[in-house]
Amino acid sequence: MKKHDLKTFMKQTYQTIQSEYDRIQERAIEDPGTAGDQGEENWATLLKNWLPPIFHIVTKGRIINFNGECTPQLDIIVLQPEYPKGLLDKKLYMAGGVIAAFECKLTLRSCHIAEFFQNSVKIRQNLFKRNGTPYRELNSGILYGLLAHSHEWKNINSNPLQNITNKIILEDKKNIQHPIQMPDFICVADLAIWRSFKDTFIGPNNCEYFEYNLDIYGPNGKALTGYMCHSFKTENQSKDFTPIGSMIATLLYKLAWEYPNLRSLSKYFQAVNIVGNGEGKSRTWDSKIYSDEVRIIIENELKKTDHILWDEWGVAFM
Repeated sequence: MKKHDLKTFMKQTYQTIQSEYDRIQERAIEDPGTAGDQGEENWATLLKNWLPPIFHIVTKGRIINFNGECTPQLDIIVLQPEYPKGLLDKKLYMAGGVIAAFECKLTLRSCHIAEFFQNSVKIRQNLFKRNGTPYRELNSGILYGLLAHSHEWKNINSNPLQNITNKIILEDKKNIQHPIQMPDFICVADLAIWRSFKDTFIGPNNCEYFEYNLDIYGPNGKALTGYMCHSFKTENQSKDFTPIGSMIATLLYKLAWEYPNLRSLSKYFQAVNIVGNGEGKSRTWDSKIYSDEVRIIIENELKKTDHILWDEWGVAFM
């Protein structure tokens, strides 16, 4: 089969980020602050090039909730098309108009992952509560990701994939008290992307195969969450895979939950398999993570066997 041009474009974008990392690193010791700013601009430019122009992409700002409380400073914020033009340069952005936010790092370190998870919880605090479907009760409506050019685990005996995966699992257990607080993805451009997944619920009344998985779900059933890792080293990975391409495809898919006009484009990226193959471990949750209204339905209705994209009552949210 002929190589798809979209994969070529993704490879070019990946190479640009890598080239910029090498260039910036040459001056990083002289002026680390400027180096960090240049790295952020790399990612802001990438997002401007790949997201639809209807979104406003701004740098160095904070999100303010309806109580007047602010998040820590964020490197990149993506604002809804409807965001008031007169407020685009105020550096305090109303949570109701924010659709995504990102931290940017030139070289990812273990401490950055810990801080990232802590900020994920802070960003989701005191937002308007969304009820009525599993999707709305597990997802806040503001995506949160970490973007890094590279990582610190470069020694010959280091295992950066395992190191980052272990740190993600540790910080998730330490900080995340409800699936809605989970960050959405970590992308390390020269290594891999870890993206969140959330499975609605598997229990005795809604899954015919439940009895064969009691060791995972227990007698009453569980919801599942975790982080799927897509890397160059993933088994049977496409030879054209890049973490950058997987990140863009993931971002389009997750944004399409809130902006349906993106769904046709997102389906195209999925059909070309820009995301690539992935693997990950899961964490279980009791059904009490849901409101009573939703919990009663998911515990007692037959689990759907087909996966319908962007179904708020669906099996899983990737």
